[in-house]
Order: sequence, then structure tokens, then C-alpha cells
Amino acid sequence: MQHCDAIIIGAGQSGFPLAGHLPGAGWKTALIEADVLGGTCVNTGCTPTKTIIASAHAIHMARRGEFFGFSTGPVEVDMRRIKERAQERIMSSRTGLQNWLENLDGLDVIYGRGELEGPNTVRVNGELLQAEHIIINTGTRPNVPPIDGLDTVAYMTSDDLLQLDFVPEHLVIVGGSYIGLEFAQAYRRFGSRVTIVEMAPVLIGREDPDISEAVRSIMENEGIDVRTSSTCIAVENRDGRIAVKMDCADDEKEVVGTHLLLATGRKPNSDIGLERAGVEVTKRGYVVVDERLQTNVPNIWATGDVNGRGAFTHTSWNDYEVLVDVLLGDDVRRVGDRVLTYALFIDPPLGRVGMTERQAREAGHEVLVASKPMRDIGRAIEKGETQGLMKFLVDAQSHRFLGAAVLGTGGDEIIGSVTNLIYADAPYTVFKDAVHAHPTVTELIPTTLGSLQPLGERA
Repeated sequence: MQHCDAIIIGAGQSGFPLAGHLPGAGWKTALIEADVLGGTCVNTGCTPTKTIIASAHAIHMARRGEFFGFSTGPVEVDMRRIKERAQERIMSSRTGLQNWLENLDGLDVIYGRGELEGPNTVRVNGELLQAEHIIINTGTRPNVPPIDGLDTVAYMTSDDLLQLDFVPEHLVIVGGSYIGLEFAQAYRRFGSRVTIVEMAPVLIGREDPDISEAVRSIMENEGIDVRTSSTCIAVENRDGRIAVKMDCADDEKEVVGTHLLLATGRKPNSDIGLERAGVEVTKRGYVVVDERLQTNVPNIWATGDVNGRGAFTHTSWNDYEVLVDVLLGDDVRRVGDRVLTYALFIDPPLGRVGMTERQAREAGHEVLVASKPMRDIGRAIEKGETQGLMKFLVDAQSHRFLGAAVLGTGGDEIIGSVTNLIYADAPYTVFKDAVHAHPTVTELIPTTLGSLQPLGERA
């Protein structure tokens, strides 16, 4: 039986940096990966999807040439080349990780499915490994919900869609949140007819109503058909096409497409024998951890998406930073120290940090709010990108930012300015009184903050 100081199960965005860090501290470490290095982000998430979205953006801009004063002629989409470009980015990142980790002294990289046999023991490829510390970094996978008739049709998850080398005639997407919206816009720009089917009454329901409505307008302005309040979804094979029913009591409420994408969330890869080690999980299968990322079993830790404390690459990376401090540092960093921030990479993008209106009210804050439509911002007008708005929430007593959303050109980058002030515990007046370069979108944030008003009651 091989003995280690640490066993890491899963080489995702907190697993691989931990594997790269611990050997330098003298820890004999084993990194077990059931598939390929890099996790979701490198292989089926951020890297390939944002590469595809970039291609879609370039195609969209070429088609808008007349608006900007040039002509490229008819734009032809080569999905094989788009797929190849995404695969090139995947392989570049994956190969870089392999070259680093597989040649690192003190680290054994083992390819195979790792399962816990007890609180200190992991089985992989028929062999047993023991360690003082076990770190679970197994991530998540696409969720396939129980939909009536699903066994009669061909469907895709977000992983499957990355393998397409052609443009679907009519792509029906079940799920109107982040994954579904990004793919909807990209494939509409590639030339597909696209329909989004969402059970909730709004898209991205966690956002404020004005943000949700603005996102819906962006989708519909590009010719995407949005069907919300689809409370009873079922599918049917209709002579080789796929009929998606949206109301079980009304057969006329349906859409018939050529391809079906299920963008219905993700579920944790926690089926690795956790019960044999006594590790607690939630009803949904996420590993329960405390603020130090420790499970109920003292020597077992869980990082990344599988712990349910964040579903993003940046939160997974921060888990790595927290755990390194816990294991090797001053043990002062905590998961609860971070402020929730994320981006929706449609075009224009949404950058979000902190609380929504509902969350701020429920937390008991006296809220001030200010917003400005992008159509009133010179930089956005000059770029021909006037959809969206920016919005800021401030605590009336402390004058600290509670949250912000920037849905508009550069929103995914601009949101970082507010994020930094929240971490600095600085009042919003620092931003309001600052002088920013002209012409930028950011320079209008001080003006917008000058119009803060009490939130009041909103539906």
C-alpha cells in the first residue's frame, strides 16, 4: 500500500494547483484524475466556450459592417474551424498542465477513478493508497432532468454541443440561465434558429427583474425565441425532429426543432464512496464543508464545485488559496471572506458582484439604488453597443457597496472596480469622487452614483 501525505481526487481548478504546491512544502502527494487534467474549465467550460463565443462575436461584428462603414460581403461560417480553434485552446492548456505536473518531484499523477475505502484510504486502478489528508476535487457534470419522452429523442448536454462541427437548423434549448443563454446567442450568430424554453417566468431568475428583462431583450433583438413559464416540459420524436411541449394541458404550446440542448444545471460528482468514509453530503449530493473547507471527517477536505460553495473557476481557485493557508500557512483565510462575483458572457456581457435587491432587503439593509441605461453612455454609443444598463446598490448607513450589476459593453471587466472597493471596505464615495479616463464606460459610474435614491418596495 502506497503512503502519501496528501491524496487529491480530481485535477480541476483547485486540485491541480494544490498538487503543484504541496510537493514544494515537502508533502508526498498523489493526484488522481479519472479523465483529463484541468477539470471543467479547461476541457468543457470556460476555455472552449469562451473561444466559441469569441468566434460568434467576430461573425456578428462582420455582419454589422455596414453600420460601421465597411463591407465584407456575405459571411460564411465554418463550424469545423470554430471547433478546431476551441480544441486547440483546450489542448494548449491541458498539455501545459501535463508538462508541469507529470514532471514535478514529489507528485504522482495517477489516471483512474479514485474512490474512498475509508477516512484515510483511496482505491484507484485496483490499488490502495493511504494519506493523512484527502482532498476531494471531483467537480460537477451536466444535469439531465427527468423529462417525459426524453428516451425517444437525441439530446445534447453542454459537453456534447462542443463536439458539433455543423450549424444546427433549429436548436431548442431547455434552460434559460447562464449556459443556455451563452450557447443560444452564439448559435444564433452562427446561423441557427434558436428557441429557449424556460420553466420559470423569467430568464436568470436570481437576477433583479430589470436585469432579467434587459437580458431577454438582448436575446429577442437577435431573433431568439424565448418561451418562459413553460411549466410542464415534455419531448416527443416527431418524424426525426424534436417536439418540445411547454404545457401538458395545451398541445398547441410546443416548438419543433432539429436539435435539443439540455442546459438544466449541473450536479456534483460525489458518487466516489464518501459513505464508506462517513463524509456528510447534502440532499443534492454536495459535500458539506465548513469555512476552512473541512468535511465532518477531520482529515478530509473538499474544494471546488463539488462542495456547493461556488460554481465558478474563480471560487474553485480561491478554495485552493484558502486550503493552502489552512494546511501550510497562518490558517486565517476563510471561504466566507470572499464576495460573490461572476459574469454572464453573452454580448454585451453581465458583470455581477454582491447582493441583488431582494437579497439586500432580506438582509435588512436600508438600500440606496442608482442605475443608468447604456444608451445614455457616450462610449457605448460610439461602439454601437447600447443595450443593457448598469446598476449599483449602496447601504444608506455605512455607505458601502452592497452589490452591482453592469450589463453592457465591458461589464465583465468593469465590475472588478466595484469588487475591489467592497474588499477594501471603502465607501462608495471613493468611486464617486474619483476621476476616470474619458471616453470610457467607467467614467459614468461617479455620475450614476450621484443619483442614488432609496430603493423602496419593488416587486
